[in-house]
Amino acid sequence: MKKQYIILIADRNPHVRTFLKREMVRDGYEVRLAATGEEALKLAYGSEPIDLLILDPDLPGTNHVSLMEKIGDRIPSLPVVVHGLSSGSSPPAGNRNEVAFVEKDGGSIVNLKRAVPEVLGKDRGMTE
Repeated sequence: MKKQYIILIADRNPHVRTFLKREMVRDGYEVRLAATGEEALKLAYGSEPIDLLILDPDLPGTNHVSLMEKIGDRIPSLPVVVHGLSSGSSPPAGNRNEVAFVEKDGGSIVNLKRAVPEVLGKDRGMTE
């Protein structure tokens, strides 16, 4: 039986969160949503393990560097896909999590949908 991965989507825009959730569920993933850094941490630290975090670098309540440092301290095995407008965002020095950057591309999430199974496959030593 194929494992159903759980993805946490943390994005400031409710329309983007809904769109990404619909697309990821269509691809067979379970999805949790967060609108702020505090919500993202609460879900990431919760009792249900998250397999991947898709992170908007402009998430309210924290900056993505401090959020990634907090997650890296407690969940170093959680891979992160930073989904932002510019590749100028870089992971913090000494970051323990595997981090991929995917630039937001208008209404298309083709690159994001390609990156998710790649990152999950690398992290788990397999591909979907």
